[in-house]
Amino acid sequence: MDRQLESLVSTMLEQRDGGSTLCPSEPARALWPERWRSRMPEVHAAIRRMAAQGAVEVLQRGRVVDAARVRGPFRVRGSMR
Repeated sequence: MDRQLESLVSTMLEQRDGGSTLCPSEPARALWPERWRSRMPEVHAAIRRMAAQGAVEVLQRGRVVDAARVRGPFRVRGSMR
């Protein structure tokens, strides 16, 4: 499931205009429409792994933040590196 989730996040980001972000709930809702809220810890973990690998950036209030330390709502975009 980890790879499927990471693949979905990547695909969703690739389908957006350059620099556009997504809410972590979007892939959760796509995979688990009825139980997406309970699966958010898995989504957050996948995004943190992807950020650690440099594949995505995590943003809060429009600024890149450390994915390992982020608390509260955040957005994700493809890495600008």
